[in-house]
Amino acid sequence: MDVTKDTVRDICTDVVFERGERYRDEGHIYEIHRVDTTVTAVVSGSRQYDVRVDLATEGFAPWCDCPYDGPGACKHVVAVLLRCADDPPADGGDRLDAALDGADADELRAFLRDELATNTDLRDRFLARVGEPARQSVDELRTAIDRRFDKTNPEYHVVFEPIDFTQWFALANEYREQGRYASAATVYRALVESLDDNMERVDGAYDHFSRVFSRALDGYVDSIATAEHDADAVTDAIEFLNERATSGTPFLEKHFEKAVVELREKLGEQSCE
Repeated sequence: MDVTKDTVRDICTDVVFERGERYRDEGHIYEIHRVDTTVTAVVSGSRQYDVRVDLATEGFAPWCDCPYDGPGACKHVVAVLLRCADDPPADGGDRLDAALDGADADELRAFLRDELATNTDLRDRFLARVGEPARQSVDELRTAIDRRFDKTNPEYHVVFEPIDFTQWFALANEYREQGRYASAATVYRALVESLDDNMERVDGAYDHFSRVFSRALDGYVDSIATAEHDADAVTDAIEFLNERATSGTPFLEKHFEKAVVELREKLGEQSCE
């Protein structure tokens, strides 16, 4: 996706766009880096905020850990995108490729194993990439996701700022790319359950959490519909969605009801092919 003023305007309000321009012009952007199409940066505001965008994705898949709760992207994301439109950071992908090409295989294996031993997120995605079975159940994944809510504001039950769920979406996407849709559905379901159960704790960044919930629910429906499943698996998925519609967060009821309809439609379309 081309990064221009017009494409950036499409993902934010006019007021936010103007503030993003000012942040760019005043030099609030630090430590901006690019690898392939992913750009990360630190933007200084009332404190320093981490920003990530994907220049190849429709809408740029923006992420920022600021507490912005309005429509569209925040001013920190806008500032970074405008910087990319004016003066794109150098792509570090070639440097990484060159380093990998020149690395000793044994040294590379030792380094990777050391990282995998201590980084559970990386380890899960690595095992998914090489085809190992999913090692975590919905409940085990949920425990880790719930812990992220607890750590965000440990002194209070309320969550004021966005939470980065990228590691679980990346894991689900890894399974999908390997054609292992049932495993992807497990990850998405854990996200859906945790977000549903913790949504009433959220007191800020509503737009962020709403987008994350919708993305997880859509991913779950798509994965269930695409997986090679039996009748019991489909029944379980529909029962789960119906149960959440009646017992979950009230304002999410319609989302679950719509998901049931969409899942039935997708399965019906497949039976006709």
